[in-house]
Amino acid sequence: MSQPDPQSPPLSTSATSSAAPASVMPSSAAPASVMPSSAAAASPAPASTATSSAESAGAMPPGAEPARTAPAPLASPGAQRAQSAQASAVHVDSVTRVFGRGASQVVALDDVSLTVAPGEFVSLIGPSGCGKSTLLRLVADLDQPTSGTVEVFGRPARQARLSREYGIAFQQAGLLPWRTVRANVELPLALSGTGRGARRERVDHLLDLVGLADFADSFPDQLSGGMQQRVAIARSLAEEPSLLLMDEPFGALDEMTREHLQTQLLRICAETRAAVVFVTHSIPEAVFLSDTVVVMSPRPGRIREIVPVGLDRAGIAPAAAVSTAAEDAVGDDLRTADAFVDAVARVRTALHGDLASAGRPGGAAGESRTARPAGVDQR
Repeated sequence: MSQPDPQSPPLSTSATSSAAPASVMPSSAAPASVMPSSAAAASPAPASTATSSAESAGAMPPGAEPARTAPAPLASPGAQRAQSAQASAVHVDSVTRVFGRGASQVVALDDVSLTVAPGEFVSLIGPSGCGKSTLLRLVADLDQPTSGTVEVFGRPARQARLSREYGIAFQQAGLLPWRTVRANVELPLALSGTGRGARRERVDHLLDLVGLADFADSFPDQLSGGMQQRVAIARSLAEEPSLLLMDEPFGALDEMTREHLQTQLLRICAETRAAVVFVTHSIPEAVFLSDTVVVMSPRPGRIREIVPVGLDRAGIAPAAAVSTAAEDAVGDDLRTADAFVDAVARVRTALHGDLASAGRPGGAAGESRTARPAGVDQR
């Protein structure tokens, strides 16, 4: 075995380099409509015969060439499902994941199917041990399903990983302490052979995107926890992925920093247009960030309900061109909006429906929990 490079990432960050995303969506993600070979091979009627027939009917001027339209191809149900998978950022089909055997066997996921559209932000939420992180690892090809299939932009998860189709960020930033902020962010680019000039230009853009341009030459131990997470997010975006996989990236942060980074993440996603699969235990966080919240059941993990979220986030979009403080203010307003409170209640009902319907002393459980201040991490 060859000796490791001193600049190589430790085990905790190996997923970053191996799962570094590609900047180009594979051609298979945009299937072209092709005329069936049988239609192409069919011999058209002779021009003279077609013309004379049309002229005798008085349908067109003498000598005009009639238009011939090929019949529209009819796709089989299997082909339609294949096209649907190819059009998706993530397509999980009947996935089950079982760990161990015999009496020690644990069914982590049971017959899970899920589709994430390009550019869609989807959060996975559920009790501890329900398989949220397992599902994310299957999408990232860090684990393999016992049965079922996982595709990323129409390609098997393994092929997507080798082609660097996605970026990934975990709860711990996983920065290399001996490398500066710039060197940490550019690591995936260096490993993929990107030239020095192109690396510098890309990293400058990413550090500006996450608000850390003034800390490019700092080391991780000189940054706060929130700043380290922003470096990790910048690193996950290094190769311009069309998909981000995020496993509780803000879980260890204080509430104020967490809410600030949630707002910044929405802005970054609006600028990059990347699809996101986001694991969280926080109902308000899932609602604030997501287009769709996927509620999972206790083990064995199944999808209990899919809750659409329709919040107006226009004030956080890059087109708004507002300051960071103004974006945070928009985020605060969003967390107190009626649509936000309603979506939080719907997700909570799906997640804790049995408890809410049972009621508690002093009023219904659902009412008492909904009355808590928005933004509080309710686990």
